[in-house]
Amino acid sequence: MRSEQQYIELYEQARQMIFRHAVEPMNAVRDQAFEDFKAQGFPSKKVERYKYTDMSKLFEPDYGVNLNRLEIPVDPYQAFRCDVPNLSTSLYFVVNDSFYTKALPKGHLPEGVIIGSMRDYPDIIAKYYGKQARTRDDAVTALNTMLAQDGLFVYVPKNVKVERTIQVINILKATPLNAQQVVSDMMVNRRVLIVLEEGAELKMLFCDHAADDREFLTTQVIEASIGENASLDLYCLEETHYKNVRVSNVYIDQQANSRVNHNVITLHNGTTRNKLDLTFSGEGAECGCYGCVIADKQQHVDNNTLITHHAPHCTSNELYKYVLDEKAVGAFAGRVLVEHGAQKTSSQMTNQNLIATKESRMFTQPMLEIYADDVKCAHGSTVGQLNDAALFYMRQRGISLKEARILLQNAFVNEVIDKMKLEPLRDRLHYLVEKRFRGELNKCDGCKLCK
Repeated sequence: MRSEQQYIELYEQARQMIFRHAVEPMNAVRDQAFEDFKAQGFPSKKVERYKYTDMSKLFEPDYGVNLNRLEIPVDPYQAFRCDVPNLSTSLYFVVNDSFYTKALPKGHLPEGVIIGSMRDYPDIIAKYYGKQARTRDDAVTALNTMLAQDGLFVYVPKNVKVERTIQVINILKATPLNAQQVVSDMMVNRRVLIVLEEGAELKMLFCDHAADDREFLTTQVIEASIGENASLDLYCLEETHYKNVRVSNVYIDQQANSRVNHNVITLHNGTTRNKLDLTFSGEGAECGCYGCVIADKQQHVDNNTLITHHAPHCTSNELYKYVLDEKAVGAFAGRVLVEHGAQKTSSQMTNQNLIATKESRMFTQPMLEIYADDVKCAHGSTVGQLNDAALFYMRQRGISLKEARILLQNAFVNEVIDKMKLEPLRDRLHYLVEKRFRGELNKCDGCKLCK
């Protein structure tokens, strides 16, 4: 049986149940997503944007899916106890793919701001849902669209600035309320819709965690619509475990003079595949896309980006850095597309990688595709090892080889971390990255995931 066949059969058998537990805007595009998924199937490595990750293999196992929306008991603060301490954020939780309403932050959001479940705002999300995440272009997006039943909705009205950072903890939990229905392996289809009206400002931090020592498969689709002169800082931090598979597709559309900073940090994972599609639809917009990956053992991290300059006078900057140890595999494929008429485009793409062992592997493919003649675009990529001269210099001064390697690796990734404008997170990440290099990040008291 092909990997996609089990999902086709699942949808055909459970269609009425899926519809019953979702709102109309999500159901309105569901059948078309199913047809698109059937027509495409999972992409093979012959598909350019998926050449470094075997998607069919990732979706082969028979995962449980909570289509009947059984309540999953979890104490989010208990599940979150080993992570980042107080960052002075407004803290929200998403359990698997459901917005958690039993632990909402105290205090009031600015007038008109919405942070909640898609179920509660069908009239608003109908204007935006599925408009950017086109299911005919990507099978994983189609799969997520046909199975997702709830999601997180974030809305900031015109000229409203949300001063306090919104922190969302995505918790993976596999045990339903009924103890007789324990699910050993779990598939989660997470959906996020972010809408910033003209002049709005928002800072968001997503943290991914697993509360069970089980195998998880997460598909995630984030759609972000950024209005004129609006500003979004989006941070995504993954700290799960080696049994977790995460496939995330992010779609961002920017209008004139808007600003986006998109940051992806992978500290602990099993297999991760991140795709970013960002489009400049209005003049004078700018974005910064930054990625930091630390992987060892047999971890696999694949980042794929496409930045489309549709309008003139826009600026994009990309910087992704990887440190790979043991038998880890990394991949980065970035493409900047400058369309006809997108004059005065400025773009810089950089991918730098450290390979710590002969067994680790890195694949890198920076690309420029330019159809305008008045642009300033550059790209570059490096793959190498730690500097032997620097190691020798440090050891001559009494620093052990292990400590010297940690110091140099830290200095290498700090450039990406320092790009982050959220200062408390930036300071905390410096600490977490050092612990990660020392092998201490998975040794939090009371944590059973990595024992």
